[in-house]
Amino acid sequence: MGAKNKRKHAQEDVVKKDAKRTRMQEKTKGKIYKFYNCQILRDHKLVKDNLYVRDGIIINPEKLFFEEKLPPDEQIDCKGAIICPGFIDIQINGAFGVDFSCDVDTIEEGLKIVAKGLLPHGVTSFCPTIISSKEDIYRKIVPKIKKVDGNKEGAGILGAHIEGPFISVEKKGAHPEENLRQFPNGFSDLKDLYGNLDNVAMVTIAPELDRSDEVIKRACEKGISVSLGHTTANLVQGEDAIRAGASCITHLFNAMVSFHHRDPHLIGLLTSKFLTDRQVYYGLISDGVHTHPAAVRMAFRSNPRGFIVVTDAIPAMGLPIGKHHMGSQLVEIQDKKAFIAGTNTLCGSIATIPKCVQNLKKNTDCTTEQALDAATLHPAEVLKITDRKGTMDFDTDADFLMLDDNLNVMATYIAGELVWHQDWHPAVSVLNRQMSERVGCEESAIRIIFDGTGSNEEVEIYILLNCRLVLDYIMVNGITIIGWYKEI
Repeated sequence: MGAKNKRKHAQEDVVKKDAKRTRMQEKTKGKIYKFYNCQILRDHKLVKDNLYVRDGIIINPEKLFFEEKLPPDEQIDCKGAIICPGFIDIQINGAFGVDFSCDVDTIEEGLKIVAKGLLPHGVTSFCPTIISSKEDIYRKIVPKIKKVDGNKEGAGILGAHIEGPFISVEKKGAHPEENLRQFPNGFSDLKDLYGNLDNVAMVTIAPELDRSDEVIKRACEKGISVSLGHTTANLVQGEDAIRAGASCITHLFNAMVSFHHRDPHLIGLLTSKFLTDRQVYYGLISDGVHTHPAAVRMAFRSNPRGFIVVTDAIPAMGLPIGKHHMGSQLVEIQDKKAFIAGTNTLCGSIATIPKCVQNLKKNTDCTTEQALDAATLHPAEVLKITDRKGTMDFDTDADFLMLDDNLNVMATYIAGELVWHQDWHPAVSVLNRQMSERVGCEESAIRIIFDGTGSNEEVEIYILLNCRLVLDYIMVNGITIIGWYKEI
């Protein structure tokens, strides 16, 4: 089939999907859904309550009962599950083989692949992140990272997070040095490099660069959140940047000067006595690799209200052990870690948000509520979108998750629509019970996939239902399987 026919068929598929979605929306328009037998995260507390949703919005039941006097059209038994807002990842460089900084010609299709692939991990909104690149890359990619609402086809896009190139050469990390810049002409240099800023939600800059305060102020005026990172800045420079409008620190502890008792540098912002009138947020990769559990505890106990769980995931997230491209760099995955190939420099994470949330809770002994706020409320606050995302408040978007007590994702909802569920396949309960009886543990069940003792049907169903477990096992053991699993 020629390229022209392929494009034609692809366009026809899109039209059909849009028509089907429209019919579903018309069918469910005005319907009231009641979710009961659940614990809802509201105002930093898990409370036993019912959740009411209509037209993709969380609604106030008091108005429903006493003013409209309407009963629910459908009731869903949550069976004791935790309901919390959908996870928001504000720093993700790519996943499932897609690189947001490199795949210029296929970026739109790549965004769809990642958006779809994030649903099983409870991510309902994310900021595709672009590392330091050349001007032509920004001009081609940024306009295509459009802000869109999520749906059954994938998580919503909140806008791009552009990390660099206005960062320190000394703390460049995995960023190509030849792409780094300064802004001698102030904000105009940033705007000229990135192009149209309508699709930009967040930028990371080094605050020690000349005219950084001016750039921060202008970016904030444009509605762009500013984070500080890849920097040699001292504490005073960091405080000045926060006063100018910056509100976040990019992957705390990584790509910055280490804590020193005479000058704690940016880490000192977590406890600065000069910033008591504003909240300082900080992204932290709690993947068990980038940050030692003791450092995670130190940060959390110093400033629990500012903790934001980020993955800093690279394109190899969801892919097996081996070498993969990230921008113009070659990275290597080994032992659950991602390095610049041939070096010991970490260049990103292959962990997922649920795993990072679980690690946060485990390593800090924080409450379930605090761990969940760090992946929902706090990122929404730093992006200033709490009027619609990051909470379970009335009149906000009904993007939410059902979790078990161990914070595993059981179901993902966007705009009140079920977009992923762990038990969607009709054979799931029977198959899981059969495998449990046969092998007694999950790891052994996964081995059945690769040792030939499982039937083709069992293998396919099991991978589809347990893709996270399977892919973890693949990465640890260096197993390579055919590429269709990337469609999961």
